[in-house]
Amino acid sequence: MSLLEKISTDIMAAMKAREMEKLEALRGVKAALLVANTAEGGKEITEDDELKILQKLVKQRRESAEIYKTQNRMDLYEVEVNQANVIETYLPAQMSEEEVKKIIQEVIVQTGASSIRDMGKVMGMATKQLAGKADNSLVSRLVKELLPA
Repeated sequence: MSLLEKISTDIMAAMKAREMEKLEALRGVKAALLVANTAEGGKEITEDDELKILQKLVKQRRESAEIYKTQNRMDLYEVEVNQANVIETYLPAQMSEEEVKKIIQEVIVQTGASSIRDMGKVMGMATKQLAGKADNSLVSRLVKELLPA
């Protein structure tokens, strides 16, 4: 079952259970996936593309939630956080910081990176290995910490 089919069945279940916040989040995900499908010129989007779309949607919800929180709009803040949590259930489990750090150290050894100038090589290889499993901002921060200046 593809992600789009799973989301469609979950939309039906949310409608029957009258879970409005979940329903709204799932409709947003389905719309984003359908737009991506049609924008690609008729070709199917890959699982990686689907993951990137979901990560983008979660990031947007989290950023909106932070803005609402700073403006003391707790009602809207809670809606955005709940929607982000619903969308995150469709993402693979994120790796811990220690696991990511270990993989980055392996990549540094593989690439032979010796200074911060080699960050591009390390980031390229690390992001391929950690795609969908870790946030790129975390990867970037850890690479900067682990590479000598």
